[in-house]
Amino acid sequence: MLEGRLLLFRAGHGILEREKPADRAGKRRNGNMKTKFGIVGCGFLGNIVADAWKKGLLEDYELVGVTSRTFASAEKTAASVDCAACADVDALLALEPEYIVEAASVEAVRAMAVPVLRRGVNLVVLSIGAFADLAFYEEVKQAAREGGAKVHLASGAIGGFDVLQTVTLMAEALKLDEKAGIETHTGAKGFRNTPVWADHLLTDTEKTTVFTGSAKEAIATFPRRVNVAVATSLATTGPDITGVTMHSVPGWVGDDHCITAEIEGVKAVVDICSSTSAIAGWSAVALLRNLASPVCFY
Repeated sequence: MLEGRLLLFRAGHGILEREKPADRAGKRRNGNMKTKFGIVGCGFLGNIVADAWKKGLLEDYELVGVTSRTFASAEKTAASVDCAACADVDALLALEPEYIVEAASVEAVRAMAVPVLRRGVNLVVLSIGAFADLAFYEEVKQAAREGGAKVHLASGAIGGFDVLQTVTLMAEALKLDEKAGIETHTGAKGFRNTPVWADHLLTDTEKTTVFTGSAKEAIATFPRRVNVAVATSLATTGPDITGVTMHSVPGWVGDDHCITAEIEGVKAVVDICSSTSAIAGWSAVALLRNLASPVCFY
């Protein structure tokens, strides 16, 4: 058993361990069994989740371990919250978490989602852009079925998935036409190293529309900026139909994402403006709290 010890997993260096409090790693506290979870990705977003647990905002959970692209990052986070630092996802799975929170990258999701789900471990995903590949998306859903696990897509920098899905369901059930799309305003620097970049974006005095097309086209054009477009398309009409418009705005800090889903008689608008990506990390915390709550907001 791995309970009752703090384990440090380092590739090629065996297992280092030291004693940790006996009530950790799934032990009962106040008569309640804690749900074990782990974190993949110890950058800004992953540390938001870890710190929220440390502060008692995830009181129904036990953070058993973290892993990251570099072991040094995992060690730093693990030391700050007193949990195991793991060299890789396999080492984290050895601690038997019920949930893994991904706060790493599209590449991390592609590498770990299927094996994690087949092990029966639920996955909370922030890098939803991984599902721009619809074949991979179907593979992930099949792995979840095989393992009896769930994939939870955190709202990230947007939200309103519940009402978007409801409008789309109504369109399908009532055989109504649906129009869905997302319009994004962001600062010019956000488009550096993309096909739409032009030096004049830095000196423009008015907003410039840099992209208009489908979510599928947006995915091809901005492979590393598509979490919100992918999430919107999966919750509504799909990547081939969901519209995406992007604007470069002089002096803009952060992002403004306005999502619309409309059918006859119903128009849903979700507008999220944030000057920090912290909202994405906090969305994972809110999701975990919702999953553990006797009353769930959906």
